[in-house]
Amino acid sequence: MKAAPSQEEVRRHNLGTLLRYVHIHGATSRAELTTKLGLNRSTIGALTADLTAVGLVTEKGQRETGRAGRPSLLVRPESAMVYAYALNIEVDRLRAARVGLGGVILDRREAPRPREMQVVDAVRPLAGFIHEMRKDVPDGARYVGAGLAVAGMVRRADGMVRLAPPIGWVDQPVGDALVEEIGGDVGPMVVGNIADVAALVEHSRGAAAGRENVIYLYGDVGVCAGIIAGGRRITGHGGYGGEVGHMVINPGGNPCSCGSRGCWETEIGEYPLLRLAGREDRSGREAVLGVVEAAMRGDWAAQQAVRHVGEWIGLGVGNLVNIFNPEAVIFGGTLRDVYLVAAAQIRSRLNEVALPACREHIRLRTPELGADAALIGAAELAFEKLLEDPLLGATG
Repeated sequence: MKAAPSQEEVRRHNLGTLLRYVHIHGATSRAELTTKLGLNRSTIGALTADLTAVGLVTEKGQRETGRAGRPSLLVRPESAMVYAYALNIEVDRLRAARVGLGGVILDRREAPRPREMQVVDAVRPLAGFIHEMRKDVPDGARYVGAGLAVAGMVRRADGMVRLAPPIGWVDQPVGDALVEEIGGDVGPMVVGNIADVAALVEHSRGAAAGRENVIYLYGDVGVCAGIIAGGRRITGHGGYGGEVGHMVINPGGNPCSCGSRGCWETEIGEYPLLRLAGREDRSGREAVLGVVEAAMRGDWAAQQAVRHVGEWIGLGVGNLVNIFNPEAVIFGGTLRDVYLVAAAQIRSRLNEVALPACREHIRLRTPELGADAALIGAAELAFEKLLEDPLLGATG
């Protein structure tokens, strides 16, 4: 039989639970923590004292409420003094941020990414961003790690980017290359798929907060999904789950970059939208927005393109709804822009395809955290060890 956890193990578990709650929900009163975590007042007091001692939270009094008794102390994450670096490699952009405990973006940088850019050329500007942001880190601040989100298939075991057709990479150790380029004591780089990490934070603090079954669809040239089932991320055996863009929905359709034919992204990605709108000579988010705006102004070709893509989005989402029975589907990346003008087509097709029992509670949403979802999500990868054991490596 497994031995019962020791008092120290229970204490560390409770510390992590409390810190995670404050990290996600922000400033929280001791009274609320007592209720939400199911611990008594004295235990909450001892835990917050321990976290304060190692510089992870602060406690301050609430404003007077007019009620009898002393106001409960507010426990706040030390966002300015505990931070991680977050990096995104997207089809057209390179993004970097310093993110404080609590998911607060303290500093950010970004630059365009030419689509032919290879790994060696991508890591240099990202490393440069980190060197720039380091100059403004307050004295005594605690660095907990770095996370990287990539628009591609990421091997969970070591962060290898196995396949990223939208950015043209195969079997690239991007995380290791970044660590080498940054130098110093940056530590290991935790790497994840961009839809997975965005789903993580939209589920915990964004548009899907409070829902346990969520699909986050991220689109640009390709399409991938972050899937939350029963409150847990579903990434598959090697971490490659969620490649819904390569779900074959039109066997007689167009060739896909993966080598197959009729994949979902060949009907709803950037290229088919621009082709149908007669704008094959353009690319990128601005080009997609141009089609969307033209459709809103009454441009016939743009409207037809948006309607076509909306129909195929609804078909694919209907299939996913039947498989995963989510409470919410969130449209991120360029799919957000298309959804805003094609919601009617998407919902109509979804209703035709999805079983009534699976669709009756479904909510279609856009990301509450917007384009920052992937940055904050990348930071979550770095914060995870701290949240699991707040005293690990603590000083003071």
